[in-house]
Parts: sequence; structure tokens; C-alpha cells
Amino acid sequence: MFGSKTKHKRTPAGTRTLPAAVVRRPGLRGWRGRGQGEAVYVTAADEWRGTSVQVCGLWPFVGGSGTPIVGVPIGVHTDTGAPFGGDPISWFMHGMINNPSMFVLGLPHYGKSTLVRHIVLGLAGRGINPLILGDLKPDYVDLIEALGGQVISLGPGRGHLNVLDPGEATGAAVRLLSSAEEHRAEASRAADQEAAAQLLAAAVKAEKLAEQLMADSHNRRLNMITALITIVRNAKPSAHEESLIDRALHILDERLDRVPLIGDLIEVIKDAPDELRAIALDRGDMSRYLDATDQLRQSLYSLDGSGRFSDMFSQPTDQPMDLAKPVVFDLSGISDTQRDIQAACLLACWSTGFATVQVAHTLADAGLEPHRNYFVVMDELWRALRSGEGMVDRVDSLTRLNRTEGVGQAMITHTMSDLEALPTESERMKARGFVERSGMVVCGALPGAEMEKLNKAVTLSRAEQARLISWADPGSWTDVGGSRKRVRPGLGKFLFKVGGRPGVPVALKLTSVEKSLHDTNKRWHDEGEN
Repeated sequence: MFGSKTKHKRTPAGTRTLPAAVVRRPGLRGWRGRGQGEAVYVTAADEWRGTSVQVCGLWPFVGGSGTPIVGVPIGVHTDTGAPFGGDPISWFMHGMINNPSMFVLGLPHYGKSTLVRHIVLGLAGRGINPLILGDLKPDYVDLIEALGGQVISLGPGRGHLNVLDPGEATGAAVRLLSSAEEHRAEASRAADQEAAAQLLAAAVKAEKLAEQLMADSHNRRLNMITALITIVRNAKPSAHEESLIDRALHILDERLDRVPLIGDLIEVIKDAPDELRAIALDRGDMSRYLDATDQLRQSLYSLDGSGRFSDMFSQPTDQPMDLAKPVVFDLSGISDTQRDIQAACLLACWSTGFATVQVAHTLADAGLEPHRNYFVVMDELWRALRSGEGMVDRVDSLTRLNRTEGVGQAMITHTMSDLEALPTESERMKARGFVERSGMVVCGALPGAEMEKLNKAVTLSRAEQARLISWADPGSWTDVGGSRKRVRPGLGKFLFKVGGRPGVPVALKLTSVEKSLHDTNKRWHDEGEN
């Protein structure tokens, strides 16, 4: 040991021997001393994971980093380089989160949509069907087409979506009732009493499912009509107007043997049946009924092809959803200046998508269809929330009706300011509830002003806040490929938060195939570029 005195041994003859040689070894940071090359900081080695078959020839004794790698491979930990994987459905199925949903926040052009597309592609490879219920840019059309899915175009002059169409609910209810009749017939022929009891129980279940399905379909149509009227007026309809619409829908279903349209709803209100007059409290005076329904009919006329919505919602649906395939609603034909039309189309797509998913689950529960899992993407959430009074309640009712096992959900917006900009405190609290109820919250680059607002919904440490703020820095300018391009430090980086646990900072990694599918700047490429 250095600095210690070495005692020399003497031989019996009085001769002296030299001390044993001392072996010098470098420390953990290298050779100490001036000019010896000591490192102040030692970079952690990259870690890789693989099966025993793939990495059997490598040194096996490594320490785990603790980074989760359950679900879709996302990328690597920004600090340790450890691989990271996750998605709301896989984490929910493994008990890591209580709700198979995620809320994504981040400034524009930092990779939010790319991250969600990456998760969509990974889940599709695991047999989970993606449903993109409203693509305004479009960000997802190329991906869904590459997956062999269905692209449904909607917009003025580009497609129609009848908001009074119960979709597959009516056909599913007929199938359920037919199944119930078959079960009862088999029960009457069964010799075994236990088998007969099981068949009768299955018949009762099918009848109950059919009843629930039609009731939910009615509520969705009512919710959609009132939501569209809210956008038209920028104010929600009165209580008696909602009651009028509710009763009128029941009358339509009794009168018509086809799918009703908005024009049919207007005609029922104009006909003034006794049931509607009782709700309007006209006291036998027709003029009082007309006064009570004038504003409602005016709002419905604006949805019947004579207003800014054209005939998008007043004609039969062009392309019913096929839930056996990935589906995207392409809304890119709607101009960004038409915010109210965009919001109305988003709501209509969300309502249609959730309704069709519910039909698929009901048929699967009855044993009439195979069980399928779905991942629903609700992008540009802020557009719908800001479109009129009471829209938070409409969106909340849509999302709550299908919070069932087997359906994952992603809600995407820019910042918490989108939610805090709502007019009333009750609406702001409900909007924050979207974030609080999500199983995981994924944050990209955010400005410093957002931290206080974000902390109301999800707890962030000072270090996590500083990281998100640093990602929002504009970065430096560098010469890449002969042109001046800005390098943004937060591009493709996200913080995955679950409850009060420390967040996991991740850098998204894409394959070469994904890069071509996720290119949102195609119009800016030169003709010779790929």
C-alpha cells in the first residue's frame, strides 16, 4: 500500500532482500494524477435485452435498470439508454394501470402524433384493431391504408354521416332476439332439465342485451343531435327542447321502417303530435306550440343541408364502419378556418365509433361474433371542447359509455391551457378529469407556464418539470446536408407518468418503414426526394 513503511527482511547470513513488487491498478475512473487520464464522469454503458436464444453467447451477468418493457417497444430511456416499452392496453392487462387509456400532451411538431401512430402500429401487430375517430391533417391515413384498413372521408362535398343512423345496433338487436328465440326453442326440446335451464338463461341474456343496445343507441343519437345544436347556437338547447327531441326520436322509430334522417325529425316536430304538444305545454293553443318549437326547428334546418354544415349530417351514411378492419375518418378536407365544422365532425365520428364498438362487444358477449380488442384515438380534443357551451359534458358522456375492458383509448391535445380555457370552472374541472382518470399521462415538450396547470391533474417533481421545459427550447442551428435545419432537443422525447410514480423519460425510436409512413412534411419535399 502506498504511503506505508516497508520492513525489509534479513536472512540469517545478514544479507538483505528487496520488498515484493507492488502491482498498481487504475481506480474506477482511471489513473489518478496529473496527466494520467482520470475521467470525471463515466458514461453508463448501453443496455440491451433479448431472449436466451438470441444473446446466449454474450456475458449474461448484467444488472437490470427497472425500466418497464411491457407492450409496444417505444424507444430508450434518455438517461440510461435502457429499452422501454409500453401502451395503455398492455399495461392495463398486466395490472400496471387501472384504466386502459392514455392522455397525450405536448406542443405542436414535437412528435405527439408520431408517438400515437407508433403505438397504433405496434398494437395492430398484436391483433388490436385501431380506430382513428377523426384525422384532420391527415396524420393516420397512410398508416391505416398500409394496414389494409378502411378510410372514410367526411366533409362538405366529401361524404355523409347520418347522425340519426343507429348503425349496426338495429341489426345486432335483431340477431340477439333471433338467438333468444332459438335458445327458447331448443330449451323446449331439451330432455335434460339442466341443459334447458342454461338455454333459457342464454335467451334471457340475449333479450336483455338487445334491450340495452337499443337504449344506448337512442341515448347516443339524442346526445349527438343536442351536441350539434350546441355548436350551431354556441349554446346548449333548453331542457324542454331536449325532451322534445327525445320523444320525437321515439315517434320516428315507431313510424318509420327505415333509417330516419334529420328531415324526418323536422317533419315530426312540425306535425305536432299530442305527445310533443304535451311536452311543449301549449295548453291546447297551437300558436304556443309553434312558439315553443320555432328555435328548435331553426337549428335543425341548419343541419338539414341549408346551413354551413351542408348535407354532411342530413343524408344516408356513405360508408358504414367495418369493425373487422382498422378504420380512420379522414377529415382533412375541412379547412382549419371552419373550427365549428371540424368540432361537429369530430363529435359525430366519436359517437359513431363508440356506438359501433359497443355493438361489436355486445355481439361478442352473446357468442355471435369473435371477441375483438380496439384502440380508439381521439385527436385534437381541444377543438370539440371549445366549440360551445356544454360540450365537455357531451364528450364525457361519449367516453364513459365505452370504458369497458378490451377497449383502449388515447386522447390528444396540446396543453393544459386548452382545457383551462373553458368558460366555467365546472367545465374546467370536468376537462381536468379526462387527464386524472387516464391510466397513463404522456407529456412531450411544454412551456414553463403549463407546469402549474399540469400539476393540478398529475404530480410532477421539479426535475420532471425542468426536463419538460428544456425539451421546449428552440435548440441550436446546425448545418445538416448542406441546408440550415433547426435541431430541437425535445423532438421525439416524452415523459411517461403513472399516478405519483416517477416519470420515465423516453426517446422515441422509429423503424425505416415507419419513417416513410410518419412523414407529415411530404408537401415540402423536392420532387427528387423520397
